[in-house]
Amino acid sequence: MANSPWSHSRSSALSDDVDFEIKGQELQFVEIELDPGESAVAEAGAMVWKDSSIDMTTVFGDGSADQGGGFMGKLLGAGKRLVTGESLFTTVFTHRGSGKARVSFAAPVPGAILPIKLDEVGGRLICQKDAFLCAARGVSIGIHFQQRIMTGLFGGEGFIMQKLEGDGWVFVQMGGTVIERELRHGEELHVDTGCVAAFQPSVEFDVVRAGSVKSMIFGGEGVFFARLRGPGKVWIQSLPFSRLAGRMLAAAGSTGGQSRGEGSLLGSLGNLIDGD
Repeated sequence: MANSPWSHSRSSALSDDVDFEIKGQELQFVEIELDPGESAVAEAGAMVWKDSSIDMTTVFGDGSADQGGGFMGKLLGAGKRLVTGESLFTTVFTHRGSGKARVSFAAPVPGAILPIKLDEVGGRLICQKDAFLCAARGVSIGIHFQQRIMTGLFGGEGFIMQKLEGDGWVFVQMGGTVIERELRHGEELHVDTGCVAAFQPSVEFDVVRAGSVKSMIFGGEGVFFARLRGPGKVWIQSLPFSRLAGRMLAAAGSTGGQSRGEGSLLGSLGNLIDGD
């Protein structure tokens, strides 16, 4: 595969390592290259194309190798996926032939596909509910509960987020352009509540008030900011899907539904003031 910042060639010393390349700009897809016997797991409906030697099997739950416990274990894993907004089922793609074979997956919204090697970020990643796209088989998808009531109510992600665990490659989908920041111990970053895409568990995530009462009412940035406090890495997206959907609903007029994205407290009047 081509040698670029968005590609990777597997290491023969790692059994769960896979080759991949991310292609495109605003509407990206990831192309994964499998050796014989290797597997990738993806969200149902994410596949774009595959070589004929790759078998496709739909499984109950996240398809991870450590999802034991028989039917009850699989049911619990599937239930976790359902709570985080994903399908009960995932699809496992396994190369059954010889040589190399490829399969590709695309994100359903404009933005970026971010490749993350979980063992390089401590084996665990906390991300927005619908972030998971695909992974090397063995990555498990669980639930991360927000402990603070205020963070769950006003943090932009609700009380439940996705928790991705393992040591292999995982590919997460994020809206718009994505930047990575590494926060030092005690360093704080204030982010729009909808723009927090992912962070390491060592990062403290809560909310702070967005300035004065005047700023909260007329500023158009909402009532709270998300406060991320290091140490650890955070990933920030420039265009959360809720904001894009809100703009589309606003453009459709009153028959298009209700805007539920970020904005001021004044609703439609606030949109008029903001120039919308």
